[in-house]
Amino acid sequence: MSFDSLGLSPALLRAVSEQGYTQPTPIQSRVIPVVLEGRDVMAGAQTGTGKTAGFTLPLLQRLSETTPPARGRVRALILTPTRELAAQVGESVKNYGKHLPLRSAVIYGGVSINPQIAQIKRGVEIVVATPGRLLDHAQQRTVDLRSVEIFVLDEADRMLDMGFLPDIRRVISLLPPQRQNLLFSATFPNDIRTLANKMLASPVSVEVGERNAAADKIEQAAYFADKGQKRGLLSWLIGSGDWRQVLVFTRTKHGANRLSEQLEQDGFSAAAIHGNKSQGARTRALADFKSGAVRVLVATDIAARGIDIDQLPHVVNYDLPEVAEHYVHRIGRTGRAGNEGLAVSLVAPDERPLLKAIERLLGAQVEVRRPDGYVPSAAPRRDEHRPQQNSQPTNGGQQRHAHRGQNSRQDQGRRHGGGRNHRHGSRGAQGQQRRGR
Repeated sequence: MSFDSLGLSPALLRAVSEQGYTQPTPIQSRVIPVVLEGRDVMAGAQTGTGKTAGFTLPLLQRLSETTPPARGRVRALILTPTRELAAQVGESVKNYGKHLPLRSAVIYGGVSINPQIAQIKRGVEIVVATPGRLLDHAQQRTVDLRSVEIFVLDEADRMLDMGFLPDIRRVISLLPPQRQNLLFSATFPNDIRTLANKMLASPVSVEVGERNAAADKIEQAAYFADKGQKRGLLSWLIGSGDWRQVLVFTRTKHGANRLSEQLEQDGFSAAAIHGNKSQGARTRALADFKSGAVRVLVATDIAARGIDIDQLPHVVNYDLPEVAEHYVHRIGRTGRAGNEGLAVSLVAPDERPLLKAIERLLGAQVEVRRPDGYVPSAAPRRDEHRPQQNSQPTNGGQQRHAHRGQNSRQDQGRRHGGGRNHRHGSRGAQGQQRRGR
């Protein structure tokens, strides 16, 4: 199947082609025709399946084909849980709608509200927003949602995790009763199903892949390690495997800061993103990570939501999540849009019950590997507990780890090519065909 067969307009097909996409993903091929028919949709899809293009493309087409009630009125609202995801969805709206006379605005907190007010006053048809900042605008009467024709609730389960359910209900109360609703969620806990039943009218249910299942292209592995040895093991994995782009999850903001500083001491360029960082700092860190200027990005769950990198090869759970469903979201940062990826979990003795809970959710065991060639330090280093002052990053640690693991590189760092289940195919095939996301 190609995008040409989905009923999209020439302007949208041109934009899709310019983005380099030729074949729709399963969620796109199933959702786009239904949205074009004007039906409500409840879609279950893991992150990285291309769902953003799945709702953005038909939304743009429907708005371009109908006469607006008044120029400059907000006709579509896309609600996302985080600033990063809002920014990336907004970028997709711009890229796919570049040949259409539709204007959009992205509004989220952490930045000045005044430029957002000025942009909305000039007139926009599409708003991509986070709940808190959108309600700020509504309270100040700087946005009018009474003309919304299409409402998209993206990553509804993460909205629930972040405590946004009351805000979502407030936003819905500001919308007209007659509208098209599209709800996307990786998982469907009871609260989300209750919300969907109230929000959607005779929805078409679309589910791609097994619920709560990890993407097929993601290789998963676990290493058992004491808490004090995790940092050394992580540095060894990065160095011996020559991992060039690694997203690492920690449980706390303080842990993210400390680990990024320690990785710098080991010779790896690293940055941390979390809720205490300013939006500008988070945006810069993410841009540096995407460009390769930063090799390791250490993040908490909330800050990492919405990170969208086509070919992110490695995700590491430095701390296992306490909620098993969050594991699916985390590792979904890799293996996106048909590409392959490796998700590694470092499991301390007290985290083994969390690993068991994850395996129950997945319905499969995560392969436990031995770090052949890795020699743990006899005792935690002094900076394992507190960052050293006046220390400068050097390449010595990186070279030391790379040298130590050189003999086991094939078994360890590149094992995700040879040790992978053969049904996934080789990494060399990933560049043959790009898909829309």
